[in-house]
Amino acid sequence: MLNLVKHDAVTEIQLARPPVNALNLDLLRAIQKALADAVRDGARGIVLSGAQGMFSAGVDVPALLTCDRAGVREFWREFFATCAALAQSPAPVVAAITGHSPAGGAVLSLFCDYRVMAQGPYRIGLNEVQVGLIAPDCIQMALRRVVGAYRAERLLVSGALIDAEQALACGFVDELASVDQVTTRAFVWLNETLALPSHAMLATRQIARADLISTYADIDSLPIDTFVDAFFHPETQATLQQLVARLKKKA
Repeated sequence: MLNLVKHDAVTEIQLARPPVNALNLDLLRAIQKALADAVRDGARGIVLSGAQGMFSAGVDVPALLTCDRAGVREFWREFFATCAALAQSPAPVVAAITGHSPAGGAVLSLFCDYRVMAQGPYRIGLNEVQVGLIAPDCIQMALRRVVGAYRAERLLVSGALIDAEQALACGFVDELASVDQVTTRAFVWLNETLALPSHAMLATRQIARADLISTYADIDSLPIDTFVDAFFHPETQATLQQLVARLKKKA
């Protein structure tokens, strides 16, 4: 589900779960393991990338709808654990957003240090409301710290998916590049950052990310059960079922 490539002191973790890098339990756990292994093996920086045209389509909704409550809770706990692994990574992480990145894909990028997105007809955003889900505060705060409180509110409440130019304009992403240069630009930023005096850079980074790290210090303190309750709300279930039916028609 992942392609791992070492580039000197930087490890690239490329999502490789065709066709759209949808997030399921196995992929989430693989990302967590890859992050831990990269740091253990001495990586000073990490690039999280996807396939050209698609970073990640977010949660594997069809698979999740087949789960009972325990299975749904296990999934969301692992999703938040993956966010925590990115937030707490001692090595800077760059999201190379190589295409579309709705919902869960966008969320993962928010926990990285820097975001490079593909120019073109690609969209990113937390469209949970549009599919009947509630974005919990622990996710909302990750967006607020990137785009500001008011802009985050507008994006979250509408569940908007915005294009690359809009994402750059509001600060959702830091840089745009042609789709075949996204990962290259991610490496450029990361290598420039790693060239700084490491003690000062890493200590400053730790202070700057303290709010994110603190929020995700204890996964079991997050409102997972409340989120699961909302997932099983009749309106949410009906909306998700309609989404899956539309996806099947397109397939």
